[in-house]
Amino acid sequence: MTTISTKYDVVIIGSGLGSLLCARLLGMEGYKVCVLEKNRQFGGNLQTFARDKRIFDTGVHYLGGLGKGQNLYRIFNYVGLMDKLKLEPMNLEAFDIISFDGDPNRYKLAQGYDRFTNTLISHFPDEEDAIHTFVSKIKEIADYFSVYNIRPGTENSVETDFFNISAKDYIASLTSNKALQGVLAGNSFLYAGRADKTPLYVLAMSIDPYIKSAWRCIDGGSQIAKELIKLIKADGGQVIKYKEVKRFVFKDDLIQFAETQDGDRFEADQFISGIHPKVTLDMVEPGKIRKVFIKRINRLKNTMAGFGVHLVFHENTFPYKKNNHYHFRSYDAWRGVDYEEGNWPDSIVITFSASSRSQEWAETLTVMGYMKFEEVEQWANTFNTTSKQQDRGEDYAAFKEEKAELLIAEAEKVFPSIRSCIKSVHTSSPLSYRDYIGGDDGTMYGIERDYKNPLVSYLSPRTRVKNLLLTGQNLNLHGIMGVSISAIVTCTELLGPNYIINKIHEQESKAAKVT
Repeated sequence: MTTISTKYDVVIIGSGLGSLLCARLLGMEGYKVCVLEKNRQFGGNLQTFARDKRIFDTGVHYLGGLGKGQNLYRIFNYVGLMDKLKLEPMNLEAFDIISFDGDPNRYKLAQGYDRFTNTLISHFPDEEDAIHTFVSKIKEIADYFSVYNIRPGTENSVETDFFNISAKDYIASLTSNKALQGVLAGNSFLYAGRADKTPLYVLAMSIDPYIKSAWRCIDGGSQIAKELIKLIKADGGQVIKYKEVKRFVFKDDLIQFAETQDGDRFEADQFISGIHPKVTLDMVEPGKIRKVFIKRINRLKNTMAGFGVHLVFHENTFPYKKNNHYHFRSYDAWRGVDYEEGNWPDSIVITFSASSRSQEWAETLTVMGYMKFEEVEQWANTFNTTSKQQDRGEDYAAFKEEKAELLIAEAEKVFPSIRSCIKSVHTSSPLSYRDYIGGDDGTMYGIERDYKNPLVSYLSPRTRVKNLLLTGQNLNLHGIMGVSISAIVTCTELLGPNYIINKIHEQESKAAKVT
């Protein structure tokens, strides 16, 4: 028997960062909100998981722009997060290290634009002009976007040249030095960059926050979700797990309520979806959205999926590093997403988890490589979550074991002694991302951007249903910073242009007067 819940001002589907920030921002303005999450754990890519009593991050391996006065700091501070998070700064001299087969150098990406520039020049003294030009362009692009800089202004046009420039081609136009080209694209795993598609603005907006400052969450990024949920509840909002929305039920041309798999109905004036647009549109009854719009969304390509091996170390055996390490088999840092069969993994990223128990020794380490969903498609009809477990069989177990070994072997190129320190090995595949995060193909960052046709993949929070909005990484930008901006953009549709930006400025002005 179905039930009608208390009516809300806003019901939000999914509990990723975009959804939770929307709930908090609207709750601060007196909206009665309810967040519905299909799984046991909240947070989307903020989720953590434990193996051998050690914590691993699902997606938030590091954050950028959290230095005082920087953009993510200002957003998190406004919603009441900053004084609640346990954070550590990453290595100032090298928050990321880039390396290549056959090249003994370890190329450092440093924090702070001056340090970043000078460190690159120390690696490539003959490429000073190219490096200065690259850095100037990144800063120019980052400064262009008003909301990204928490600055009042009108919505920036998608037709600016930044959207129409290939990141790979731009780098190649600056220098013929293959090593430098590889380094400048070296942390493209942040946005699953593709040589034939990624626009320059995606590269710029992805790395700008980390150049300004790079941080890790001590004991996992799930603390961000947990603290936001406390704040949402303090505002009078609700956050409910095990509530998978299966359809929107309409009254005339407006959604009246969201109905969950177990038959509960959540009524509201406004609905926000933080899950993938394709999944969202599947919940809308036929005829409510024009077929041409549905076809457009369904044609959009997703970013690549990934496969990870998660290592638990014997106690006090492997030194903890305050940086990430990206390693490639060639200077072509874009090649990893288009790896050929038998040549996997063409590139890897190695990340550490920060623990409050030790700053000297690493407890865990994750090695990830890109993976096409087709590699796991034969098991696609099985689903595993914390509430539902299906045995995918011996073939799947053997597949994961084989891929884990290949990733560990690749990591040995960076850390030759790593194997002797391993206590236990655990894995995640594109199916893991699909089941726990969402999206039908395990995509890491949602919809892919294409510089050749930027308008197609640039989504507005507005849909063709008047009381249904979108938020999250599928709108404009990937990553924590991009998702936080998308939450502001979504809430602007309800609160008005520049409303939240102005409120952030008011809060900062009051704080400045007090100090």
